[in-house]
Amino acid sequence: MPDLTGKQKRFLRSLGNGIKSTVFVGHNGISESVISAAEDAFNTTELIKVRLQEGFTGDRNEAGHELAGKMGAVAVQILGKTILLFKPSAENPEIKLP
Repeated sequence: MPDLTGKQKRFLRSLGNGIKSTVFVGHNGISESVISAAEDAFNTTELIKVRLQEGFTGDRNEAGHELAGKMGAVAVQILGKTILLFKPSAENPEIKLP
């Protein structure tokens, strides 16, 4: 996926304000179960929010970019313990980027 412009990231962040975290990363870090949960979430929507739990001890920036890389997604925002990921749907894109 190509890099997003600042305007596109701003648009996606505004959409991300209204959604709840759907994937949770615990003390095991980016495991197969987290990747599976993210894949399931991307099957239903193009924009997901990932929450790093209290037990997570790794670097949150590395975790966000690692998960995005494994999913073929883009890390739109990493703020605190929350990561916003975007992966456009190949068959039925719902989000139209500006």
